Amino acid sequence: MEAGFSTLDYIVFAVYAVVIVAVGLWVSRSKKGVQKTAQEYFLADKSLTWWAVGASLIAANISAEHFIGTSGSGFAIGLGIAAYEWIAAITLIVVAKYFLPVFLKNGIYTMPQFLQSRFDKRVSTAFAVFWLLVYVFVNLTSVSYLGALALEKIMGVPLQYGIIGLLVFSGIYSIYGGLEAVAWTDVVQVVVLIAGGLVTTFLALDAVGEGSGVIAGMANLYEGAREHFVMIIPKGEIMIPDGTGGLKDAFQDLPGIAVILGGMWLTNIGYWGFNQYIIQKGLAAKSIEDAKRGLIFAGYLKILIPLLVVIPGIAAWVLINKSTPEELSAMLNVPFEQIGTIDKSDEAYPWLLKNFVPAGIRGLAFAALAAAIVSSLASMINSTSTIFTMDIYKVYFKPDASNNQLVRSGRLVAIVALGIAMLVAPQLASLDQVFQYIQEYTGYIYPGVVAVFCMGLFWRQITGNAALWTAIATIPAGIVFKVIYPDMPFILRMGYVFIILLLIASLISFAEKKTYQNPGYKADGRGSTTLNAGYFFMLLGIMMTIVGIVQFNTWASIGIESAFMMSAMLLMLGVILYTNVKMKTADPKSLTVDPELYNTATPFNLGAAGIILIVGLLYYFFWM
Repeated sequence: MEAGFSTLDYIVFAVYAVVIVAVGLWVSRSKKGVQKTAQEYFLADKSLTWWAVGASLIAANISAEHFIGTSGSGFAIGLGIAAYEWIAAITLIVVAKYFLPVFLKNGIYTMPQFLQSRFDKRVSTAFAVFWLLVYVFVNLTSVSYLGALALEKIMGVPLQYGIIGLLVFSGIYSIYGGLEAVAWTDVVQVVVLIAGGLVTTFLALDAVGEGSGVIAGMANLYEGAREHFVMIIPKGEIMIPDGTGGLKDAFQDLPGIAVILGGMWLTNIGYWGFNQYIIQKGLAAKSIEDAKRGLIFAGYLKILIPLLVVIPGIAAWVLINKSTPEELSAMLNVPFEQIGTIDKSDEAYPWLLKNFVPAGIRGLAFAALAAAIVSSLASMINSTSTIFTMDIYKVYFKPDASNNQLVRSGRLVAIVALGIAMLVAPQLASLDQVFQYIQEYTGYIYPGVVAVFCMGLFWRQITGNAALWTAIATIPAGIVFKVIYPDMPFILRMGYVFIILLLIASLISFAEKKTYQNPGYKADGRGSTTLNAGYFFMLLGIMMTIVGIVQFNTWASIGIESAFMMSAMLLMLGVILYTNVKMKTADPKSLTVDPELYNTATPFNLGAAGIILIVGLLYYFFWM
């Protein structure tokens, strides 16, 4: 088999590229003489159906950091990296039921806009700046770098040219058409990425099964890489490349039960609940019901994703570590020098595409990878322009801006963001697992994001000053913990920062004198469902704290200290529910939400129960 791309592969890939650009430009076309409105450009005119919402969410989420980065982590660590996907599936239920309905009811365009209405301009600006920095310097750069890495390994395209090409390609239709172009091309892209991803997985498993089929391949994969099929990773058991030629403990990336009790919830809640380029798809839904159903649909797709991106990484590990060079050469009928090696974990997926996917199909598989990359880049570009335009430009520079000026500002900012990403992305070449880079550096802001947004949504006591100082303290607290405890896994570090931020927000909120009468106040409160739930969560939090203290040394190897973050979260939830009923005064901008807004229909409830059951069974079978 010839390495690299054949003529047929180029034709297949070119057809994909033409179709995506054509669809993007066609759906975003404007009537002659009619200018796009801000709602059309930034929220697709609120026209997305449930299946479009779900497909667009996954297309925006699944990107190079999954096909390249998560496969790389699957190669290095194993199935444990799937925790990000499976915990996300459950998180989507919470977002659909409790977060998104409130945002839709308030008719917002951006997450900082919600913060301005709930707190004040200072808080919204702080988070607008946070997100802009993350999108441009972490998300856009990492996704374009990983995509360009695949282009380099498979097609021989120089890294810098690959980065420029991907960013320009994703910008062609997203800058012109806005979210409408992004969302509807995502529907096409998600079909391509799932179909192409499944083809690659099938061929990889068939290779591991030595031509006996997928079932035999899966059995051989499990037998040949038993240590890779573990969800809860104890300290000191799995050593992986550190990116500098040495080794590090996999516990640093996935610290035991912290993936269930600790900071991974902050990552997922912050990402799926309050991340602009993700939640923007839900904000563009036709109705609240379409938004809820779309997120449940996305939840089931998230359960499927490890089959597309983690299993191929494990297959690459088995193929290159359990086969001799002579066996690989005979299997592929090419000289071993042409097959190549995997020097970095993130090279696993490109290595598979190059060697085990035949001509023609390789073009489809690479189109799937490109679909994932381009759809995510397009979403990030659009959300960067949305936040800057609606939360910086409109607030500080042009409060009376017309629709035409808002759209023009969005397009200009998108072009600037692309330029910056082109310059920064090549600097990531020294990393071994870029997926972990993304998680760690976004982890510096997620504790503050989750604390401020969740308290803002549900707690009547939190004030603008408390939210501002919590936001200000977020990154410095993370840096201090990194300096003092450099060897602490970043997921555990996020948990401790979160506890500190909850204390800061609570102390400032309680210290500030309030005169606004709490509309939820009940002098007696006996029999109140809210009050009883508050007692329950506080008791649960106390019990979890006791378990963490008593078992701290005994279960240190599986990260039992993560229980402290979960106990803090439960205690805070209990305090929120208790004070919402028992305190006479509240912050004047606190939300009064009709409980009916949280009601969900039977199909939603059955869908949510199915997700929880499937994830529970997966953890049961692959625990340790």
